Amino acid sequence: MKKLLFLSILILASCSPKKNTVKESVRPVHDTIGFAQYAWQLDSIYNRLQLKDTPNNKSWKTVISPHDDYKYAGKQYHTSLEGVNANTIILIGVAHRARNYNLQDKIIFGSFTHWKSPYGKLKVSDLNSKIQNKLAKESFIVYDSMQELEHSLEAIVPFLHKKNRNLEIIPILVPYINYETIDAVSSDLGTVVSEILKTNNLHFGKDVAIVISNDAVHYGTENWSRDLAPYGVDDEGTKKAVNHDKRLINDYLTGELSMDKVKNFTKETVQESDYKEYKWVWCGRYSVPFGLAFANKLNVLQNDVSLIGAFLDYASSIDHKLIQVEDLGMGTTAIATQKHWVAYASIKYE
Repeated sequence: MKKLLFLSILILASCSPKKNTVKESVRPVHDTIGFAQYAWQLDSIYNRLQLKDTPNNKSWKTVISPHDDYKYAGKQYHTSLEGVNANTIILIGVAHRARNYNLQDKIIFGSFTHWKSPYGKLKVSDLNSKIQNKLAKESFIVYDSMQELEHSLEAIVPFLHKKNRNLEIIPILVPYINYETIDAVSSDLGTVVSEILKTNNLHFGKDVAIVISNDAVHYGTENWSRDLAPYGVDDEGTKKAVNHDKRLINDYLTGELSMDKVKNFTKETVQESDYKEYKWVWCGRYSVPFGLAFANKLNVLQNDVSLIGAFLDYASSIDHKLIQVEDLGMGTTAIATQKHWVAYASIKYE
């Protein structure tokens, strides 16, 4: 009798449905110098910059945000992200070390279930895998090693997570990619995300937003791999470089978006003879045109209109008084002088 009872229990157990559990995988913090790894560090930076996350009803659909050290660009993160209030953020980042892994022409996803943040574990949205399941296989690659080493998105995550503890993210990196591939893959991604939003009754801007990571011009003659100062490194040269940046922003990144603007921005930032080489040194020479092409196509599919870009702010690592972060166990990952500086652009799209 006992033997029959035991067999019955085994049979019932084998017939019981098993829970489909995904093993937790947390993406660790990579840069612990330029960015905050603890909540008290970012809280202190907020206090020193006199920042406050004031609740608002804005629904910015897409923004461009910097990703440099908080000592240099801390205030501008807040400016860039103020009107981003969606609970799910598609992060479009730079793939600085793509050359090391021979990554090109495909956007890069990860398989992490969470990212480590100063405010706890940050969930990677379930939409991450849903997008991958629907995307054309030739459009993307899953490469955790690249996502783990890349700092351009982890710079932004703490600011977003600080003001929204219910945040979920979909991190995507953009390596070397030419305009034709930007056009094709952004169309694929826009179509897939639009279908997923409609199926799940989600709205672009209100429920899901896009944040594009970018640092603007890298300028100077010292501590770079080559001379990056075509206008010289005196006051006049610095002024001309800033004006060059602002012209790009005005001509291609603000006003009504179009693929012509995306294409012309790409022409001005990468070499036409070799799209892997800089022409004008923006970190986001791939993330910005790809992110904007994707965002605009998504908005057209969702709302039948193009996005409108509006300038928020522009700054550099040498044009304002810097806060102290060294006593917080933080610092800088590069110098900031007239012979070595980086600029930052903040732009919103609605």
